[in-house]
Amino acid sequence: MSDTDQGPDRTFTVGTSLSGTLGRTGVISTPHGQINTPAFVPVGTKATVKTVVPEAVRDLGAQAVLANAYHLYLQPGPDIIDEAGGLGKFMNWPGPTYTDSGGFQVMSLGAGFKKVIAMDVTGMQNDEVIAEGKERLARVDDDGVTFKSHLDGSTHRFTPEISMQIQHQLGADIIFGFDELTTLMNTRAYQETSLERTRLWAIRCLAEHNRLTAARAHRPVQSLWGVIQGAQYEDLRRKAARDLRAMSDIDVAEGGRGFGGYGIGGALEKQNLGTIVRWVNEELPEDKARHLLGISEPDDIFTAIESGIDTFDCVSPSRVARNGAIYSLDGRYNVTNSRFRRDFRPLDPEMDNYTTQYTRAYIHHLFKAKEGLAATLCTIHNEHFIVTLVERARQAIIDGTYYEYRDEFLRRYYAGAEKA
Repeated sequence: MSDTDQGPDRTFTVGTSLSGTLGRTGVISTPHGQINTPAFVPVGTKATVKTVVPEAVRDLGAQAVLANAYHLYLQPGPDIIDEAGGLGKFMNWPGPTYTDSGGFQVMSLGAGFKKVIAMDVTGMQNDEVIAEGKERLARVDDDGVTFKSHLDGSTHRFTPEISMQIQHQLGADIIFGFDELTTLMNTRAYQETSLERTRLWAIRCLAEHNRLTAARAHRPVQSLWGVIQGAQYEDLRRKAARDLRAMSDIDVAEGGRGFGGYGIGGALEKQNLGTIVRWVNEELPEDKARHLLGISEPDDIFTAIESGIDTFDCVSPSRVARNGAIYSLDGRYNVTNSRFRRDFRPLDPEMDNYTTQYTRAYIHHLFKAKEGLAATLCTIHNEHFIVTLVERARQAIIDGTYYEYRDEFLRRYYAGAEKA
């Protein structure tokens, strides 16, 4: 794909299929390089993976990074990043980049939840979702969302067109359509209304994306991915997938680029994650990439791969690292615990990365001394752990050993962290 190609968006090539499932390997082609899938994409929320330089992110094996349009819109502003030459040049990251639409942050911060939307809210359905003790900062209508900045309280407005304009200025290789984030707390009636709103927004996103692609021919062509909502309802998830697939086909027939891939969004019930993802991917075209937003736990990753997911992103590996939580082949543990004061092993002796030369005792000391290096080292390790987990799963699909790899990994990982 050339930087100036404005034909139909064909960024994904299918590789090896995982027998008996929707899983597969593949390659996503972008103006800034290829992504071999399945792949985990570290989150660099504000154009940085917190506490880690981009060179280290590259060295730990990451193929791409994802930044947040909402945060970069507020600070430093998309015009500055555009003037710098786009997200990659701005943050000194040479590889592929993603940006989300801003919808997740507008809604989750607007409801006061910030980082996490619950995956289990049994008996808590309520359409006026707001965290206890928080002020609602966002209001949605059929045209878009009006919200207050979490930084200074100033009022802003996102519409599908504005989200596309922001993401085109940010210049990521892969961008997402503007959708309304719903939660498991919302009622069925609201989910239906919201799904239709998101469908109409997706049509507007495609139109604006095509307009901006033509107007900004001096910039590398970006791939727009539609976002599928529908919460825990099979008919709504399948309808959303069919609707987006159909509108993409129509857009291409009319001379547009169509969707280059699809993101599966919204809160998902953990126990039904694989089922919900399978519903969606059974409806989507096989020659388009599928991204699962906000998943990084090992059992969820394997479930998602088998259900047809190609790429993942999540803030969790870096966020928990900053509190001393460490991923290891023998389970997760917290290096700040006193039992590690005199533990002179690496964070995980079997994971070969930059942190191997540092001991648990030293990193334990760094946390107790409140030294910033602690977060840096743990973030490098955790990101490498998840990136490597997914890369090994990809290779196992190619080698025909996926199920053996999965079963051994999960058996050991969930046996408990006492061995760590």
